[in-house]
Amino acid sequence: MGSGLWTASAVNLSKLLGWNTGLFLFIVGFINAVTNQFLIRRIDGKRMFGEVLYVMFFSYFVNIFTNLLNNLGVPNFPIFTRTILSCFGIIIFCIAISLYQRANILMHPNDDTTNILRFMYLNGNSTAAQLIDFIPPIVIIVVSSIVTQKIYSVNIATIFSLFFNGVIISKADKWIWPTLKHNFKR
Repeated sequence: MGSGLWTASAVNLSKLLGWNTGLFLFIVGFINAVTNQFLIRRIDGKRMFGEVLYVMFFSYFVNIFTNLLNNLGVPNFPIFTRTILSCFGIIIFCIAISLYQRANILMHPNDDTTNILRFMYLNGNSTAAQLIDFIPPIVIIVVSSIVTQKIYSVNIATIFSLFFNGVIISKADKWIWPTLKHNFKR
């Protein structure tokens, strides 16, 4: 029933070029880690290394969990069940993003981009930061779908993610472990 926008863009690139989705998640994550260096206006080797390390494991685990969910038959569940599971998954990862953005120990480059945009450019507005961070994957999905004449991995949960990621992250900041304060490093 769809996935987050960055994952959906990797799936669409994968279908376009015939490469592994995890590989595209890694490539896009690496590019995003480099972009973050420009956004913070300095070279932070430790931050870059951590983000690349994170995305390396993340992209590998996406493939593992995709195979697991496929083997469990989730794609054959009724549409209503898949929609609920997909949207619940997005809520859970937004809560996780809220927690680990506040802890700011090691982050996925896309989530660090949102944090950088939020605190350095958008006066703490997580919703605006998330929407701006979604522009590149939307462009990738549009271009890929024009070339392939198909859209992959975009559905109800993707639209839910587009409109509610920033809102859920902001609410989780207030409701889930509210004493954990943002430890944003410029």
